[in-house]
Amino acid sequence: MFGRIHPRREGMTLVYRTAGMLQAEVIKGRLESAGIPVLLDYESLGRVLGITIDGLGEVRVLVPDERAEDARQLLEYSASDGAGTPHGEESDTPQT
Repeated sequence: MFGRIHPRREGMTLVYRTAGMLQAEVIKGRLESAGIPVLLDYESLGRVLGITIDGLGEVRVLVPDERAEDARQLLEYSASDGAGTPHGEESDTPQT
């Protein structure tokens, strides 16, 4: 009955996952300041109850498909620039 939900949003690409809203808001701010629109996708129950276990606190950072590569580059640059972007970046496509 309960489990990880990975809905597909039409026209949007997953560029980052985090285990809490605070970190997701920071990532969102970085992207939006660069002019990249952002949608935060999360399970509402985790946010209401403050639960961050078993995927309930997971927040998925989505951007328009055509801006996904720009967003990934910006987040990668932020991490290498010493900005301390936490681990969590993930793509919809499997890595080989």
